[in-house]
Amino acid sequence: MAAPMEVALVSDAAGPLCNCSVWELHSGSALPGYRGGNSGPRGLALLGGEHLLGAQIGKSYINVWELQRKDQLQQKIICPGPVTCLTASPNGLYILAGVAESIYLWEVSNGNLLAILNRHYQDLTCLCFTDDSSHFLSGAKDCLALVWNLYSVLQAEPSQIPDPRHVWSRHSLPITDLCCGFGGPLARAATASLDQTAKLWEISSGELLLSVLFDVGIMAVTLDLCEYHMFCGGMDGSIFQVDLCAWPVQRDRTFQTEQENGKVFKGHRNQVTCLSVSTDGSLLLSGSHDETVRLWDIQSKQCLKTMNHKG
Repeated sequence: MAAPMEVALVSDAAGPLCNCSVWELHSGSALPGYRGGNSGPRGLALLGGEHLLGAQIGKSYINVWELQRKDQLQQKIICPGPVTCLTASPNGLYILAGVAESIYLWEVSNGNLLAILNRHYQDLTCLCFTDDSSHFLSGAKDCLALVWNLYSVLQAEPSQIPDPRHVWSRHSLPITDLCCGFGGPLARAATASLDQTAKLWEISSGELLLSVLFDVGIMAVTLDLCEYHMFCGGMDGSIFQVDLCAWPVQRDRTFQTEQENGKVFKGHRNQVTCLSVSTDGSLLLSGSHDETVRLWDIQSKQCLKTMNHKG
């Protein structure tokens, strides 16, 4: 039996040929992509291992492809407004979309709209589920990150407005990205903001575990699978590697680039928009407004491959 293939799904704002390109991660070879429209930042989502969702830039619909039928756009999900962020639950049962300041929750099996959550005061910027699909997180331009218990949202009466489990209000400028580690309701979550900080939280208690101050706004954040490191993408194109196992433990830290030897990836010429770590923890994938996607060796900080795009 052949070993599983790890691939990168890459979208850009103006690609004339493909909505989503597909690259074999370790070899860098291009595979057939998904055609039809263009997806925005935070606008791609895998659904149940069988479908790919893409929120069309500036339009009120979501494109849907079958993963094995890349040449044909299967259908469109009509939304009440342009979708600013999109995610699907790991169990494949639910879809979340941010439309203006509202979160829309759909059930996949029948297409029913289950809830509209209006607890943010400005446009949504990012959404993500925990790995067990029990909770989801939302971030917005109102500087708030909210943690929601999915069961509580589903059980709420139609006349009730569900309350988030936690309201994280320690950022002073808009939230740009967030991600969840492993562990379901016991997981840790990271948030990034234009206030030049990235913060690490505990979902179960809502406690702030770590706040790292940088000298630039942070546009993207991710964790490796072992959660030894947090990777933060800056507005200047730099990518910072934060050691989460540093001793002594400090809740508030300042990342001083000149003193953090071997902890900065340099190569992008414009702001970093997205980050992802390979399953074996050896490679980092980054996208940027400089219209490139770069593949990095984490140990050496060397750029192994640069993939050019149109947006």
